[in-house]
Amino acid sequence: MEVSLGLWQDRPAEEALQTATLADRLGFQALWIGEMATYDACALGMAVAARTERISLTLGPFAVAVRDPMMIAMGVASVASLSGRTVDVALGTSSQVVVEEWHGRSRARSARALAESARALRPLLDGEKSSLDGEVVRSRGYHLRLPAPKSSLTVAAFGPSAIRTAARYADRMVLNLVSVETVRALISELRREAAALDRSCPRVAVWLSAAVDAGKPAIDQIRRAVVGYLAAPGYSEMFERAGFGDVVAYARTRPHPRDLLARVPDELVAAVSVVGDRDQARARVEAYIDAGVDDIVFLPSATDVDPAGERTLRTLAGLFPNTLA
Repeated sequence: MEVSLGLWQDRPAEEALQTATLADRLGFQALWIGEMATYDACALGMAVAARTERISLTLGPFAVAVRDPMMIAMGVASVASLSGRTVDVALGTSSQVVVEEWHGRSRARSARALAESARALRPLLDGEKSSLDGEVVRSRGYHLRLPAPKSSLTVAAFGPSAIRTAARYADRMVLNLVSVETVRALISELRREAAALDRSCPRVAVWLSAAVDAGKPAIDQIRRAVVGYLAAPGYSEMFERAGFGDVVAYARTRPHPRDLLARVPDELVAAVSVVGDRDQARARVEAYIDAGVDDIVFLPSATDVDPAGERTLRTLAGLFPNTLA
């Protein structure tokens, strides 16, 4: 059982540090630190390390169109060296908004960039010299001057190409905002790809937004996070299979986000997250484990009713004490 910082855009940025401290005190094994619109992930990783005692860190998923392998390896090695913590790393392709609108980079050939970044990053993390002249990603002649962090490598996946990349290069694949049925199907696909490569299947982690006994504000916060996925390729079909075809059809008309938000039922939120009371939360987590997930990563909702997600994290830690450090 692990925790990811939600980096909720409707909450104070510094609240992430409170969530991190809680995760450490409650015994969760690792903390994921992503990168959105506020803190640089490496800087936040150092701040977290200074305020916690033993929790390991996973930085990312870093957008491969924004950070090149050398930058990622240097950042991860810096946090590991300065903090003395285990620091792992995750890669992903991120979204068009983040890559093309915010950073002004091209997201073209993102699947190729993900595969080549994973291929280039693995030897760098092990202290070897870079040597890749790919179609999209290139790095030659650099090796870390800091101690090699020997980090595990996670690939954020959903589509076939990213799953193939995870099967070939990753220690772990992470899925986000997915139903139990979709998790089962994607794990089967990962196993087939790994078997075809004669490689051990990577571990599988799933990010689950969580709000346990946290009330309507928490559900609404997760609802807002789901809206952007309803018309996205792959995700839209998943929601259709889950019985929400009417919501998906409306999302494809590109309505105002406010109007689409009003159409998203609580049942859709519950299909891809951990919400409700203690018994409902336990049943949801066990369903994902039964589907083949190795690592559950909770993104606790944070609201005025449940600041920093404390109620949710304490409840989850109490439900699964044997999985904690």
